[in-house]
Amino acid sequence: MPAHGHDPSAVRTAHEGFVASGRLDPGVRDVVADSWRRSRRSGVDPEHVSPTVDLTGSDLLRVRAEHPLAPAIPVVRDLLLGPDAGWVAALMDASGRLLWVEGDAVVRRRVERVGFVEGAMWREDTAGTNAPGTALATDREVHVLGAEHWSRPVQGLNCAAAPVHDADGRVLGVLDITGGSPVSSGMARSLVRATVAAVEAIVARTDRSPRVVGPDGTRPGSGPAEPRLRVLGARDGELRTPQGVVRLNRRHAEILLLLAEHPEGLSSEELAIMLSEEDLSVVTVRAEVSRLRRVAGPLLAESRPYRLVRDLHTDVDAVRAALAVGDVAQALASCPGPVLARSTAPGVVAVREALAADLRAAVLASNDPDVIARWTAADVGAEDWWAWQRLAVVAPSGSPHALRARTRLATLDRALA
Repeated sequence: MPAHGHDPSAVRTAHEGFVASGRLDPGVRDVVADSWRRSRRSGVDPEHVSPTVDLTGSDLLRVRAEHPLAPAIPVVRDLLLGPDAGWVAALMDASGRLLWVEGDAVVRRRVERVGFVEGAMWREDTAGTNAPGTALATDREVHVLGAEHWSRPVQGLNCAAAPVHDADGRVLGVLDITGGSPVSSGMARSLVRATVAAVEAIVARTDRSPRVVGPDGTRPGSGPAEPRLRVLGARDGELRTPQGVVRLNRRHAEILLLLAEHPEGLSSEELAIMLSEEDLSVVTVRAEVSRLRRVAGPLLAESRPYRLVRDLHTDVDAVRAALAVGDVAQALASCPGPVLARSTAPGVVAVREALAADLRAAVLASNDPDVIARWTAADVGAEDWWAWQRLAVVAPSGSPHALRARTRLATLDRALA
């Protein structure tokens, strides 16, 4: 049965049935179904939610000030809490306690009524299925919509959350946004993902303690090095794992990238649409995924929808992280070329075009002539009239950048005449 995670009435009926009988509707998304089972086993009351608040006042302020994510809070505010955001942003520590809850005043009053407040414990085993608690329990990005929440008082809310790791892969906390309809879109999930990447970059710069790296890519006391997917400037793709580097064929790279972009999972039908403009049979998709399992091993879940069992970091994420903190030079340095340049898969083309558009917008807003010159020196910017015009404006008069820009603009103007 296809998942009906975005059909509120169907999910509500499935929730009522599971609470009453323990039988699970197969249409419930895997991440939600697994969380419901854990919530039930933990004895969380589906009719009430009353999280414990065990940290307040000066104790809360002290713990917040000492938390390793404290230096990143200004960036979180800048990226997630615009004047018209329509949600609250929350930061949970590794124990499941909410340390920061800030944002839209109306939404904040609404979440306070269900105990979503600073100092409260929102672990999954105490509050049931909720995005930050479930993200902490699974160490994965999670999007929980309405009736997918375990406790009914919370089912009027939507939330998207993702864990934040240190350089050794340890979970430092979870970043969440919670609210109404603005949080129900995939854009909210992408925004959380980009903000987490920015926060992790700040943490990595802040923590300058020496580290010893073992031959398997792990550090003493840490788990296995996280898998990474390289798709920028690559002919096809490359998967790096603690076991080594695997060169991927184009189709396998496309599938892994799409699953990394959609951590909630994709059905065979959804993958078929994202992989080809022509009719691609689900049988062909299943065969490709089966072959990919032999390459990616335990990275792919056994069940459907197709999804990754752990976060897969991509070099696209690194570019987004740099853009999120306004480091355009680093973003360009992290982007040696387009996303899977030879791919015509619609889903990949969408990622490629979105990343290129974000980079170009950042370049055109930059006041750094070196940054703009780097863009115009690349194939993607060589014919970009607006970028050359921007370079002519910001480069010092008479400088090599300014002279080159004016010469190039004259050439482009003649070509366009």
